[in-house]
Amino acid sequence: MQGTILIADAIATNRIALKVKLCAAFYQVVQAVDMEEALATARENPPDLVICALTLPGGGAADLCEALKASADTAQLPVLAIGNGDQTTDRLAALEAGASDVLLRPLDTTLLLGRARSLIRARNAAGEWEMRDDTTRALGLAEPSTEFTAQSHCVLIHSDSATSVNWARQLRPLLRAGLTLANPEEAIRSASKNGPPDAYVLVLSEIPNTANAALRLISVLRANAQTRHAGLLVVQLTPDAAQAATALDLGADDLMTDGFNTAEMVLRLHAILRRKRKTDQLRNTVRTGLKAAVFDPLTGLHNRRYALPHLDQIAEHALETARPFAVMVADLDHFKGINDRYGHAAGDSVLVQTAERLRNNLRGMDLVARIGGEEFLIVMPGTNLSNAESTAADICTDIGNRGFVVPGTPAPVHVTISIGLSIGPMVQDGSPLSAEALMAQADRALYSAKSHGRNQVNLSRPAA
Repeated sequence: MQGTILIADAIATNRIALKVKLCAAFYQVVQAVDMEEALATARENPPDLVICALTLPGGGAADLCEALKASADTAQLPVLAIGNGDQTTDRLAALEAGASDVLLRPLDTTLLLGRARSLIRARNAAGEWEMRDDTTRALGLAEPSTEFTAQSHCVLIHSDSATSVNWARQLRPLLRAGLTLANPEEAIRSASKNGPPDAYVLVLSEIPNTANAALRLISVLRANAQTRHAGLLVVQLTPDAAQAATALDLGADDLMTDGFNTAEMVLRLHAILRRKRKTDQLRNTVRTGLKAAVFDPLTGLHNRRYALPHLDQIAEHALETARPFAVMVADLDHFKGINDRYGHAAGDSVLVQTAERLRNNLRGMDLVARIGGEEFLIVMPGTNLSNAESTAADICTDIGNRGFVVPGTPAPVHVTISIGLSIGPMVQDGSPLSAEALMAQADRALYSAKSHGRNQVNLSRPAA
């Protein structure tokens, strides 16, 4: 099944006709005859989509939208209302209350199914981000959301510049966002030059070839890294159900099938912008959480959680390609004394500067991670013993011969570093050593360096 759809309509023939269309498209259908039953059904087992009549016993589509939003379990359910052409006031009220669209009878099956696919796809995508956000928060990695949001920016794409100017004149006083104009050829170039907008309004011409070119632009916008997350409202100047369904399947977020209407376009754009702000916030929260999961917040280096799986991958690749790699475990000498004498702020400053010096002595492909308080892991793929020893010696010299300028201390703080080195790939009993075992080899070499006076490099390589 493609999903579950709740049909709410007091008229049995309407429900039956809808059910036949939806079941033929492999949707599971549940039914309700009034608002009370619709709410109870949605709350007990939330569907993927609600399709309801504009007017229901006990309330209308607008009332149903408001009631669904009042419960956390149903607040994000998309609602598709169905009405008649003479119900303009109810139609706008439903859109204002949060309905995703209002289709008019007689229903076109192609447009109905295209709308259902689009809304369920968008709901599933939002649900995936919400799930990732929940995981991020459960791990304690999410940052609090900011109350400030910059003004949104929309771009109206129309091949007729005079019409664009006229529409913009009517929209700007009501739209809580900036609005600029572009023709189809300028849309992508403008995003590259000025940054991506929050939403596009793409107008499909009445001329078939021009309309088809605009439809192709949807795919371009969705494939472009800069514009793929922008909201997209498609406007048809002439109703065409097949064309509308194609626009939705290509990635349009919303659709106006009957040309320009100021109030309706403002409502739809505000809804698109609200959804984009929420999705952007979820995406940023997850990105922040992932960054926190794999990076050390003090030094900006990768942490142990990232470093060990990465070392495993390098070891596997080295076995496949028969190329050596170096593993180093480096530890600052007598670091506790720095904290005791100058304070932890000074110690943190030394760690940050050490991380910078390590990066400066390594290649872009090399991994450097902070794996303990003053302990660092360095992995150099495609590196033989001679080059690894040379790099390790350079690191010791760079750390030991230049003092660390620390705020609050009268003179530079002098620190040295000890490094244990091992060369992979290593095999024991016919099997490659794991990342943990490779680190253990380097750790033993580090212990030897510490035991023999510190501020030096020591090699450990077991017999083959």
